[in-house]
Amino acid sequence: MGIFDFLKKKDKVQIAPILPAEIYEAGVLELKDVIAPSALKVSPRELNLGDKIVRSFFVISYPRFLSESWFAPIINLDKVFNISIFIHPVETAKVLRQFQKKVAEVQSQISIREQKGLVRDPMLDTAYQDLESLRDQLQQAQEKLFDVGVYISIYGDSEQELDKTESEIKSILESKLVYVKPALFQQEQGYRSNLPTASDELLVHSKLNSSPLSSLFPFISFDLTSDKGILYGINRHNSSLVLFDRFSLENYNSITFAKSGAGKSYATKLEILRTLMFDTDVIVIDPEREYEYLAEATGGKYFNISLNSEHHINPFDLPVPREDESGADVLRSNIINLVGLFRIMMGGLTPEEDAIIDKAITETYALKDITPDTDFSHTEPPLLSDFELVLAGMEGGESLVQRLTKYTKGTWSGFINKPTNVDIGAKFIVFSLRDMEEELKPVAMYIVTHYIWNAIRKNLKKRLLVIDEAWWMMKSEDTASFLLGLAKRGRKYYLGVATITQDVDDFLKSPYGLPIITNSSIQVLLKQSPSSIDRLQQVFNLTDEEKYLLLESDVGEGIFFVGLKHVAIKIIASYTEDQIITSDPSQILAIKEAKKSLQ
Repeated sequence: MGIFDFLKKKDKVQIAPILPAEIYEAGVLELKDVIAPSALKVSPRELNLGDKIVRSFFVISYPRFLSESWFAPIINLDKVFNISIFIHPVETAKVLRQFQKKVAEVQSQISIREQKGLVRDPMLDTAYQDLESLRDQLQQAQEKLFDVGVYISIYGDSEQELDKTESEIKSILESKLVYVKPALFQQEQGYRSNLPTASDELLVHSKLNSSPLSSLFPFISFDLTSDKGILYGINRHNSSLVLFDRFSLENYNSITFAKSGAGKSYATKLEILRTLMFDTDVIVIDPEREYEYLAEATGGKYFNISLNSEHHINPFDLPVPREDESGADVLRSNIINLVGLFRIMMGGLTPEEDAIIDKAITETYALKDITPDTDFSHTEPPLLSDFELVLAGMEGGESLVQRLTKYTKGTWSGFINKPTNVDIGAKFIVFSLRDMEEELKPVAMYIVTHYIWNAIRKNLKKRLLVIDEAWWMMKSEDTASFLLGLAKRGRKYYLGVATITQDVDDFLKSPYGLPIITNSSIQVLLKQSPSSIDRLQQVFNLTDEEKYLLLESDVGEGIFFVGLKHVAIKIIASYTEDQIITSDPSQILAIKEAKKSLQ
């Protein structure tokens, strides 16, 4: 006999045995024990659920007509709340019998008023017309009738917060002639009716036919998505996906504004990683060496452009003419680009110097048998030193030669006075300019972007060109003009240009800044600094709420624009994506140390 298999009798009190199974079951936690609040207090006007207070309401009346999407402002409200919509179908035959009786009552009231000689009552006439119209639609099966209950439960940390939210909801609904009342002494039933158990415990219903009921459809909160493309982030209003294919829009360009550390490079690298999966070539101009690890992880090519680099680009290179253009067009276009380059290299040119440079470039090409009438597709292009020799022999070219010497014989001679040895025949290419001297960065950006442009024009293919820290290009009129030209002409070559900058003022001070923005179908605003937010508010026509949202956003949060539509966005990456694209120095250091330990 076990120790619990007996009855202990003492002072005539019988104690039942406690079985081990009962002890075990008493200690088992169920799901409801885990999710239940620590305490519950029921009051006439609200419930206290642990640290939160909940107040429930029901819709008591509707206007004669309900407009489409009238419930959308409530669904999109930036508050914590639950909404339940209970729809109970009503049998049509039963309703028609009730309608017949109701129509007879209204007709009787109208007749009595007429017999007494009273003035016509518009409310009775309107009610009669509505009843007859609805009865016809029900008989013809064009409409059905439903008992509809709409319940709202709002959450807050204090009664003052609840009162403020209640006032806001009431003002929105009452402006549409929809009235709500608190579930007095029924807060418990109201709260349970808003739980995802589909249990209508309040049973406060209004009769609605199909047409007005359809305006209550809850999935009308604003979203910004398409049926294909890459995931840019999560809609912060309703947690829907911001999914878009930039190559399905009117142009393929985007622009991103954010303060330093707001996550703009992180967001861009995430887009690149996802874009590569859709057979799109990506080229990046990287001024801070942030994309090196991404290029390595994805099997791309990484070119470090600096004075001591082994990678060189000859600005005199000529692209092979396409089928729809002649050699003369290509040569003329490249000469114009080179004049712009020398204008940057020499700190500006007078009209006379501009003409001398133009003539010297033409003669330099001619020395290599490159003229508008020749086939130069297999001809070796000249170098900067060849141009210097031609310029030295021209009248008025002496001062220009002196200013050019540092690029051909001086400290900077290793930069552009050598044949091109860069091959961009890969799906992902990065040109890093971090190690280039600050004074030469605008020159380097101009040369690299022109080289990329010539390569893009060779064959039609879906490509994305990412220009990080684009404010460098806005410092010079020639580079800014070229960037605008890329944004305008890129679509013809299946090219999307992604412009990213943190220096909003420098970008918008340029006369080319605003046109670049207007030529970008996608615009992303992440966390902003107070010094630039007013200018952005003016340019993007932001409301005060959106302005403060950008000031208070966390890293990777902001506003995503496509055309005239925009939503608040949060950029989220998976763990694997995060390990590849992170810009956090502590994470990068940890990854490098982990690599060393594995070697």
